[in-house]
Amino acid sequence: MTVQPEGLPLAAEFPDATREQWQRLVEGVLRKSGVQDASGVQAEEALTTKLQDGLSARPLYTAEEAPADAGLPGFAPYLRGGRPHGSAVNGWDVRQRHADPDAARANEAVLADLENGVTSLWLTVGDGGLPVAALPTALQGVYLDLASVVLDAGAEFRPAAEQLFALLAERAVPSDVASGNLGADPLGLLARTGDDSATTAQLAEAADLAAHCGRTYPNVRALAVDALVFHDAGASAAQELGASLAAGVAYLRALTAAGLTVDEAAGQLEFRYAATEDQFLGIAKFRAARRLWARVAEVSGVTGPAAAQRQHAVTSSVMMTARDPWVNMLRTTVACLAAGVGGADAVTVQPFDAEAGLSDAFARRIARNTQAILLEESNLAKVIDPAGGSWYVETLTDELAGAAWAFFQEIERAGGLREALVSGLVGERIAATWAERTARLAKRREPVTGVSEFPNLGEQPLVREPAPARRGGGLPQVRRAEAYEALRDRSDAHLAAAGTRPKIFLASIGTAAAHTARTTFAANLFQAGGIETTSVEGTDPAALAEAFAASGATVACLCSGDAQYAEHGEAVARALKTAGAAKVLLAGRPGELREALERAGVDAYVFAGCNAVEVLTSLLDEIGVAR
Repeated sequence: MTVQPEGLPLAAEFPDATREQWQRLVEGVLRKSGVQDASGVQAEEALTTKLQDGLSARPLYTAEEAPADAGLPGFAPYLRGGRPHGSAVNGWDVRQRHADPDAARANEAVLADLENGVTSLWLTVGDGGLPVAALPTALQGVYLDLASVVLDAGAEFRPAAEQLFALLAERAVPSDVASGNLGADPLGLLARTGDDSATTAQLAEAADLAAHCGRTYPNVRALAVDALVFHDAGASAAQELGASLAAGVAYLRALTAAGLTVDEAAGQLEFRYAATEDQFLGIAKFRAARRLWARVAEVSGVTGPAAAQRQHAVTSSVMMTARDPWVNMLRTTVACLAAGVGGADAVTVQPFDAEAGLSDAFARRIARNTQAILLEESNLAKVIDPAGGSWYVETLTDELAGAAWAFFQEIERAGGLREALVSGLVGERIAATWAERTARLAKRREPVTGVSEFPNLGEQPLVREPAPARRGGGLPQVRRAEAYEALRDRSDAHLAAAGTRPKIFLASIGTAAAHTARTTFAANLFQAGGIETTSVEGTDPAALAEAFAASGATVACLCSGDAQYAEHGEAVARALKTAGAAKVLLAGRPGELREALERAGVDAYVFAGCNAVEVLTSLLDEIGVAR
């Protein structure tokens, strides 16, 4: 019998590969792609992707770069999960949100969700949702000893909590069986509304509810640290985490000042974070959040299970689109996977039609079935901390935690989250981050499938009953797709008024082999702004000019390779101008041909990396499309 050596040194007879060897192989690949001057570390840097918060995704990670021991699941610093068994026993909590102000319809949707895999309910109550007095109707038929109820009642969290307590008493639900969260979040409400007039009183009310829960309902938490308000305003992952830490610390101070022990105070908090389409950053965010809160708990003197952060993940509203909403199913699936792998305790998948209004039954079904597939068919929860040990994820988690801690310290130096919100510090930092991201979106460096890339001008918009207006007045609410969707709205309005969409003529010079790449690029670009394209192939300037005149377009774009531009570009541009083109563009960078092309009538250029939003806005203005 052969005994396998300890450590399983498979392939031990081969010499270890070095980083320098790998870099030399990279150099060869880069040279083939036209990069001649990158060698060694420079070659590795050439393949590095820059992320927000000063982070980066490198092409190679090794054991030598991995952070220190991450510990064990269920033990401090809780990097690998808040529970020793993770989600392997019962999966995570499948939590669905309901905001329909019609109590009867809300009740129908709630029961359908609970009958088909949802395990807890998240109800928007009060302003922007279900009336507080209608809570019993919405929960009619719900077994409150089995299903947790999480409230999001804004400034009405106290009356909503009292309504829920009355309902629990009326249905004789044992106090140690009832579970959920009352959703008190005074600082989150301040961030969302910009109104600080009642924050002090709300903090006192939240502390009173926390004390009552501690005495009477041990499995009901009173406060939610809702970081979605920062994410929805355009915050980076580090800013979202840093602001949530500052809110959590502020609540610890308020609750302990009201007489709760630090363990009792920590046990009253649940943290809510956004899960995005960036799966690895999402995984790192949930892991980093637990590590950061464990550090806060440690220095605050929290002991035992209360030091483990309770997490509720919600798929991002920023990434959702109103145009081509079907793609949202893919985005939310990836986001849900990130939340599950990252160790979130509860996950809410937003329905794909969330930006169209109140979701219908089909969209809610897809949302809950997304989680069911990941849990039951993909067995995602069967492995405890599946990302653990990945040098990339561990390094990204460590670097993200450092960036988040720096932002948290900045907020604390400003006097805490309340003062940082009132002074505008948090809003200014987030606005600067969103401005940088907006520039990338405008240049399509960050593509939005179905909107800025591969749009479908013939799609029919989803029609849904309008959702209640969200609370506003404080930090803004942004979406990646909004600039492009505003352009598409202008195009739709023009279609409704004039019977046709704004149009551009593509003069595809030469053969398909010569022009297809740039014709495709140009069509994709212009259609992202709602501009219909007509393409005609050829090299005869007179024929192309005749086709332009017949197209009904008032602007044109030359599309082909550089050699064709050198041979035919000037003549075609001149012919198009003579035929009445108010503006002639060219797809690509002109290089040495610029002066000659501009003399012939080329007015502007479109190319990969140009500001697409500016180009499309100016074209719609040129065509005469009303703003």
